[in-house]
Amino acid sequence: MDALISILPHLVSMAILIGASAFFSASEAALFSLKATERRILKTSSHSAARACDVLLRHPERLLSAILFWNLLANISYFTLASLAALRMQEKANISHGVAVGFPLGALLVIIFLSEMLPKSFAVIKAISFCNLVGHPLSIAVRVLDPIMPTLRAVTIISRRVVWPRFRPEPYLEAADLARAIAISTTNKELLEQEQQILHNIVSLSDISVEECMRPRTQLVTYSPPVSLSDIRDDIPNNGYLLITENESDEVALAANLQRLSHLEGEHLEYRTESVLYVPWCITAAEAIQRMKSKERETAIVVNELGETIGAITRDDILDVIFASRTSRSARLLNREPIIEVGVGLWEVVGIANLRVLEDYFHRELPTSRNVTVGGVIQEVLQHIPEAGDVCEWGPFRFEVSEMLADEQILVQTTLRDQGVS
Repeated sequence: MDALISILPHLVSMAILIGASAFFSASEAALFSLKATERRILKTSSHSAARACDVLLRHPERLLSAILFWNLLANISYFTLASLAALRMQEKANISHGVAVGFPLGALLVIIFLSEMLPKSFAVIKAISFCNLVGHPLSIAVRVLDPIMPTLRAVTIISRRVVWPRFRPEPYLEAADLARAIAISTTNKELLEQEQQILHNIVSLSDISVEECMRPRTQLVTYSPPVSLSDIRDDIPNNGYLLITENESDEVALAANLQRLSHLEGEHLEYRTESVLYVPWCITAAEAIQRMKSKERETAIVVNELGETIGAITRDDILDVIFASRTSRSARLLNREPIIEVGVGLWEVVGIANLRVLEDYFHRELPTSRNVTVGGVIQEVLQHIPEAGDVCEWGPFRFEVSEMLADEQILVQTTLRDQGVS
């Protein structure tokens, strides 16, 4: 009993250190497990603690260094007290050496469970709620270390150069490296073909302009603020995104993914949207998705050289290009293949079909054009908006506009000039 009383201050201090270690361990797990959508919730939260966490995450290296420092300090102090308590017990109660060694081992198991496993598991499951609790104390802990942070950073750099003087970052993976990794990852032929197709689609994003995979302006359903649930109830946008224009203008300014909204009710749905990103028509789809990721936006409005809106592209559109077996816009927008053979030497092509698709399908070299779609080429040759019955020739093709579809789209009867129609 005397031995237990003698180490009581040590036990109280160890319990406090376990709480401190659990706090920093859980903070690390919660903050660095947040997804982009959860980060946006923090940024717009009514809780000042949640907004404080968002501010800390803007400098992740500073935040992580502070968390690791305080956590290491708490753990070292804990194990020091555990060793001192074991020695005190051995002196006061004359216990065996084995019992004295077993106490620190038991303390190790306690801190692993109470300050690592349990708090981290809880923090990851309830990340947003946890951020609402730890934002302010964590901000204070980080600010306290700011004066010595340059010294810690210098020590880290020196240690790295001493221990790993020849350390070099690994080079980026090439497409061929990924292809080989996919080839050896499975023996299932069908799965292998799908994985290779996805890899091909990913690589092709650097060659496809954003204009080629965007949704044209005529295909966009937009609303003017204020927007209520009754406004969209009978006309849900076909792309799954709520697009809201500026006041007294038809330029899109706000957007929201309807699938990510937990519920829709009441008035002023524009309050639950985010500002859109504007990108020029000439950049690649890969660059567009990179800009959307860096700005944490799901929707980008494509503008021409005059700053006019010509279309929109969403993150779901790009994912569809990557993962869908049919990656053409006609498949996504019109629910049909871009090119259908309807007779011997006769094909039905939608005006929105990309010239790249046309070239791959017919294996013919196409003339140079500033347009990227069949409809654009026809308008360029005719020098007016195509109408049913219009006929023109371009490169190896003869085009005849056979039907006007909805949203100003056209259906084109296409033949090869050197073959004709049988």
